[in-house]
Amino acid sequence: MKQYKIRLNRETAVFYERIAFQAGRDVEQVLSDTLFKLAGELALEALHKKK
Repeated sequence: MKQYKIRLNRETAVFYERIAFQAGRDVEQVLSDTLFKLAGELALEALHKKK
């Protein structure tokens, strides 16, 4: 699997750290899931705009 580094401002990092803690998951997994969901939403939006 390929890895990427991203920069988050302090408030965003704390937000995702809290979510990860509450969900009992790693921050990396929470960020990965979030980005994957966003990519799907953006793809669907792009498909709807094409019609």
